Amino acid sequence: TVSFPATILGSGEPWKTVDQLKAFNWLNWYGGKFSTSLGRGVFMDQALELLPADYWRWHLTAYGPEHSDAAFTWEQFQSTTNKDLADVLGNFVNRIVKFTESKFDGVVPEGGVAGAREEKLAADIKAGLETLTAEFEAMEFRKSAQAARALWVLGNEYLQESAPWTALKTDRDQAAVAVRTGLSLVALFARITAPFMPEAAGRIAATVGASDLSWPTGDEDLLAAVAPGQAVSSAEVLFRKIEDAQVEEWRQRFGGEVEPA
Repeated sequence: TVSFPATILGSGEPWKTVDQLKAFNWLNWYGGKFSTSLGRGVFMDQALELLPADYWRWHLTAYGPEHSDAAFTWEQFQSTTNKDLADVLGNFVNRIVKFTESKFDGVVPEGGVAGAREEKLAADIKAGLETLTAEFEAMEFRKSAQAARALWVLGNEYLQESAPWTALKTDRDQAAVAVRTGLSLVALFARITAPFMPEAAGRIAATVGASDLSWPTGDEDLLAAVAPGQAVSSAEVLFRKIEDAQVEEWRQRFGGEVEPA
């Protein structure tokens, strides 16, 4: 906080200095302290050997010690990774993109007109985006992460309700509307995910041929972001689930639980 800005100023180079600084509390290891001498805790170089940086970025932003101390446990890390990233975000993206590949030859379909369901979704997305933006501007990062997750959940709920796989049997146009809307949500989710997980956001955007990761605004038609005729392509698994065997291995390797005093 003190020495690095002083180094920047002392260099005489026109480098950017910090405008605002946010402090966090302590991150503990199973209720105790990280300790290099005791070999207790996972540190950055080790963490990046285990999993991509975005897994750690998400967990430490969404569940870190923002306003009070927080304890890291492998069990919580496994649960939040599997539920938030694999089951909610990753599942949504893979589900709609692979459906487009299998039923629409990997091309965003045309036809149909958005209806009441899409109007409600648009209103919910707009409200959720306003909340997310406000939390980011207030530098409330845990709340920002939960607001982003709430938007991902809206996407999953929309797919369940619109059920394009069912609509396709009797009404191709209705299915096409649901698919276009879902793919536009993929593009949106890439943009709101970028501040948390920039590498994953780029891969999500690429599935629908998008490259814009700028922050979305309320005056955009976010549910028409992907145009008919655009090719889509599913990615490899965006977020792999953490297995129980991995948790046990890492507990043993990195010190496991701290024994009570």
